[in-house]
Amino acid sequence: MKDDVVDVVIVGAGQAGLSLSHELAAAGVDHVVLERGRVGETWRGRWDSFCLVIPNWTVQLPGGHYRGDDPDGFMPKNEIVSHLMAYAESFRAPVREGVTVTSLEAAENGSFLLRTSTGEIRAKRVVLASGGYQKAHRPPAAAELPASVHVIDAEDYANPTALPPGNVLVVGSGQTGCQLAEELSAAGRGVSLACGRAPWIPRRIEGRDTIAWLNETSWFEIRLSDLPSPAARLLANPQMSGGHGGHDLNYRTLQAQGVRLLGRFIGVADGRAYFGRDLAQSVAFGDARYADVCELIRKACATRSVRAPEMPPPPPFVADAPESMALSDVGTIIFTSGFRPDYASWVRCPQAFDEGGFPIQEDGSSTTVPGLHFMGVHFQRKRKSATFLGAAEDATVLAETLSAG
Repeated sequence: MKDDVVDVVIVGAGQAGLSLSHELAAAGVDHVVLERGRVGETWRGRWDSFCLVIPNWTVQLPGGHYRGDDPDGFMPKNEIVSHLMAYAESFRAPVREGVTVTSLEAAENGSFLLRTSTGEIRAKRVVLASGGYQKAHRPPAAAELPASVHVIDAEDYANPTALPPGNVLVVGSGQTGCQLAEELSAAGRGVSLACGRAPWIPRRIEGRDTIAWLNETSWFEIRLSDLPSPAARLLANPQMSGGHGGHDLNYRTLQAQGVRLLGRFIGVADGRAYFGRDLAQSVAFGDARYADVCELIRKACATRSVRAPEMPPPPPFVADAPESMALSDVGTIIFTSGFRPDYASWVRCPQAFDEGGFPIQEDGSSTTVPGLHFMGVHFQRKRKSATFLGAAEDATVLAETLSAG
């Protein structure tokens, strides 16, 4: 592929990259999609029992809506991958699988040079659709753990039987942390969960999925500028589960199941892991976010002059958390403390990113590097941007920009 020159190169063949490819193909824009693995590679790498947390009907890719017979269900990962593969085939997406982009840099005449595992490619414009978060994040205290402790990130977890014997400490209590804690506890492991500030919502309100209620509010439309600070975009997604038909999953359900809840992980000393005295505050934070959601739903119902559903307050919570535990009692520690952007490790355009590593962009187009664009970034345009529900809207907007260029 030496001297390969392309008008538009899209890096990543997940739902974001494929959605844009669909729109560019419809507009007749010459482009190619580079994928390090196979179509939907990120989904393929999830743990064995992974499934969607938001309902199947939210899969609304342009020209690729969910058309199965279970719109209110939650596709397991193999069905998600199959949907994306069929979607790519439906419009003959120009995907080159097995091509890893190792670096991207500016070249002459405003073009870009992509170095890949199969050669160099020159492009007039580049769209990075490799996901908003690419690097597993661990809290600073993780560096204090001795080498004798078996430590993995959530992306390396497959199933309970793949772990060494013994109790498990899960650090991080967003959707992933809660789901892994629940699965491991159900498998008979002794599980402790180091908790942080995470919102939660019930799976259903009056028999209707809460996501459907929220879709009738402004919740998914929230923009980055509406948040109290840019750092607020790092707040975890609401705790709930799509597993086993969808069910409530939060601090209270985990505590009832026998998971030991702890404060946030703050350090290691003398063979013990230490935790903050903040479990009650973390639970209160989640409860406050639930109250915010209830208020949004009530206001939306009032606007449409329909009856608001009953949304009872959560039951009392007893925070009885030990402040430390012996590392000798732990067989595995799993960090599920989120992900951070990792563009800077391979994109040689430092001015394109803010201090947190996020793209400086508007509607998916870099405001500092002409010709550089993004898809699938968390809060790219709205809260829903990095989801199956928001990809189509963002792809339409960006495709119009690229078509005009």
